[in-house]
Amino acid sequence: MKTRDKIILAALELFNESGEPNITTNHIAAHLGISPGNLYYHFRNKEEIIHSIFDQYAHDLSIHFQPLEHQQITADDLLVYLDSVFMLMWRYRFFYANLPDILQRDPELQQKYLAAQEGLHKDIMAMMASFRSGGLLDIEEEELENLATTLKLVASSWISYQTTQAPGAKITKAVLYQGVLHILGIVRPLTTAEGKAQVLQLKAHYRAQIEKEA
Repeated sequence: MKTRDKIILAALELFNESGEPNITTNHIAAHLGISPGNLYYHFRNKEEIIHSIFDQYAHDLSIHFQPLEHQQITADDLLVYLDSVFMLMWRYRFFYANLPDILQRDPELQQKYLAAQEGLHKDIMAMMASFRSGGLLDIEEEELENLATTLKLVASSWISYQTTQAPGAKITKAVLYQGVLHILGIVRPLTTAEGKAQVLQLKAHYRAQIEKEA
């Protein structure tokens, strides 16, 4: 693996473990056993590292949230989508936890974020339309916009919200699975009979995951 890629991975690991504000480029270099000068050869500052991490995040968003191209949607299809939500929340949890601060101090990154969110909103809209045409959602087409906005809001703010609920709150996989259950709780009242059955199946799956993490 190239040194540049190692720096990105190390930074992501440290940001997630200790919080981005608490990690400097010196911490990252020490973690890798390289000199600060070696790190600065690849990145001028921590902001450039965060930009590279965000570029990976935006790429993951673009490939994991694509609408289904077939009509027979199964619980397995829904599980894939929800696991994608979970994977992104967990892999980039530092970004979700510190989002307002990170964006406030970096206008260029904020523009990248807004562009990524616009693409995500379109993909979620298409995804919900797929579920509706597949007979899982009982919702008028004009209501898809509000549903997509609500789901995006919950997914993007869940970690930040949880960090405020107790002093020294730690984000664990169980906390993120609770977020997935919350998303299912939002969707369930809008589903058809078939959709409700699949949502209940999925909720049982994620409750079991929470118990494993306990």
